[in-house]
Amino acid sequence: MTKLEYDGPILEIDKLSISFFTRLHEIPAVMDFSVTVQPGEAVGLVGESGCGKSTVALGVMQDLGKNGAVVGGSIKFKGRDLGKMSMEELRDIRGSEIAMIYQEPMASLNPAMKIGKQLMEVPMIHQGLNKEDAYARALQLVTDVKLPDPERMLNSFPHQLSGGQQQRIVIAMALMSEPALLILDEPTTALDVTVEAAIVELVRDLGRKYGTSMLFISHNLGLILETCDRICVMYSGEAVERGSIKAVFDDMQHPYTQALFRSIPLPGANKNTHPLVAIPGNFPLPHERPPGCNFGPRCDYFEAGRCDQGDIDMGVVPADNSHFSRCVKFQEIDWSAPVTVGEQKEKAKVGKVVLKIDNLKKYYEVAANAIFGGGDKKVVKANETLTFEARESETLAIVGESGCGKSTFAKVLMGLETATEGTIQLDGKNIEHIPIEERDTKTVSDIQMVFQNPFDTLNPSMSVGRQIIRALEIFGIGDSETARKERMLELLDLVKLPRAFAERMPRQLSGGQKQRVGIARAFAGGARIVVADEPVSALDVSVQAAVTDLLMEIQRNEKTTLLFISHDLSIVRYLSDRVMVMYLGHVVELGSTDQVFAPPYHPYTEALLSAVPIADTSVVKKHIVLEGDIPSAMNPPPGCPFQTRCRWKSEVPGGLCDIEVPVARDVAGGHQIKCHLSDEKLAEMEMVIKVAAE
Repeated sequence: MTKLEYDGPILEIDKLSISFFTRLHEIPAVMDFSVTVQPGEAVGLVGESGCGKSTVALGVMQDLGKNGAVVGGSIKFKGRDLGKMSMEELRDIRGSEIAMIYQEPMASLNPAMKIGKQLMEVPMIHQGLNKEDAYARALQLVTDVKLPDPERMLNSFPHQLSGGQQQRIVIAMALMSEPALLILDEPTTALDVTVEAAIVELVRDLGRKYGTSMLFISHNLGLILETCDRICVMYSGEAVERGSIKAVFDDMQHPYTQALFRSIPLPGANKNTHPLVAIPGNFPLPHERPPGCNFGPRCDYFEAGRCDQGDIDMGVVPADNSHFSRCVKFQEIDWSAPVTVGEQKEKAKVGKVVLKIDNLKKYYEVAANAIFGGGDKKVVKANETLTFEARESETLAIVGESGCGKSTFAKVLMGLETATEGTIQLDGKNIEHIPIEERDTKTVSDIQMVFQNPFDTLNPSMSVGRQIIRALEIFGIGDSETARKERMLELLDLVKLPRAFAERMPRQLSGGQKQRVGIARAFAGGARIVVADEPVSALDVSVQAAVTDLLMEIQRNEKTTLLFISHDLSIVRYLSDRVMVMYLGHVVELGSTDQVFAPPYHPYTEALLSAVPIADTSVVKKHIVLEGDIPSAMNPPPGCPFQTRCRWKSEVPGGLCDIEVPVARDVAGGHQIKCHLSDEKLAEMEMVIKVAAE
């Protein structure tokens, strides 16, 4: 059968059940799962970690490993049952008719082979093309995925490309043989929000150009809204709601979908007046699922005797034959009822200045030839003249793409690095040149950090309680083991973990629980400043809401200054009081959250706002996609650091952007922008994110 002959559904998954087998028992990973993908259609698969999204994808690829097996239902591709195909038939289809893009691009690339050769292999193996034709096709696709200097790209090794460029190559590789179905498994999770926006637009355009059907797996509802035609929501191995994007986003018919939306910061959410509502309880493990509805124990509408009886099937929503819900009560629930607003909090009173940074610079010297250490030294300007203040009980968000200097600044503040120039004052005391090993105990306990990945920060061989007690010992808190143990239990209360968790090992905790232990440890010494470096980006959306809420509550009680490093502007808008935008070591914009999220913007902030995917059909966004990657801090452009990617550059006369670094200037009441644009031009800027009038 040629690729063009089939005109039915590209993919039909019907009542699919997949289990994994251990020596002790069978673990059902996916149960009674059905979804159809039509030609040229993009279907989004969403849900929290462990709900079975990737297992479905591996089922389609027939790649479940030795322990996994399809135990019920079928997966048909162009009408043929994949489970009944021979290995030879599957080999012909994989890569040529069904292609998959994974979360981590380097997992799909051979580090020892040039990009061109890796791309050419696909059509040479699957379509029998000769070298010249395969090279021409590779060149065409590298141009299609908008990579600069395509010939140089084909001649490069994977390590010579940035993460965003590697992911584009993987997309090009997947499209090399013009597959009928493309499976994307969280393809943008590891990328910056601006790169993500460009990749998403690219996938959408290429899908149209090549008529490819897509199964897009993500936990980001905003991304699904921007890329897909239909959506399937999964919870604990089952599809719980299925329908068109508009139907599910605007007229949701399952309590889990509703709870998911209430836990993400959409425009209008506010940490004091409209706090996020976290989903209570925890995700059930596959062998501990409750009877009846899997979501029952966490559901606001749970009714004993109905929701916990027997298997619950998908039901059709009466008004829309293509909209389905797995809930016995979905026709009785008033879905338009207003949300029970979480407890409204008093806005914390911002106190005196705790941290004062003045003209801070951090430069690194590296050998021009890194491998052999020869040649001239080059200077990497990681931080350039940072100047700002942070006050008691204030949340200051630091945003920007990877490589902009956010984490370098955090390292200097923590004492893991020392400043090249400038000053850092903590409560009036200069600490910029004191490395952490020379800092006194009080300074160390005053500035603490919560890291991005909770898995890397806990000692796997030490119990939770012992790790917190260890921090108390280092900070010199408590005059006896009993006093420290009592304080440790209080800290577990503070982060809302059961006291029994003190005896548990890190491996027995979920990601969100591990992050809470990290927070408890950071607050063990009564920290004055907590640097939170992407503290929720590795967590599921429902857990994110609980952890951010927890950070805010502790901040209110302890009057802590929170420096929140993030690239997720939705969360930044929700919880920060002030925002500092960084680009290539410079602070390009600084102001209150309201100032930074409303025009005038720095051109870079404008692009960042446009790149944020928002899970709300009523939001209209200005479309700005940044071309190119962030320049290297080792070889920054002359003049304004942002001029190589700026869409406003032509509005500045005399080529000033190419020659001179702009000076930060106050545009209104403490709102600073570092840009050559005139006040008149800044005043012309329009809102990037608007909520359409009803």
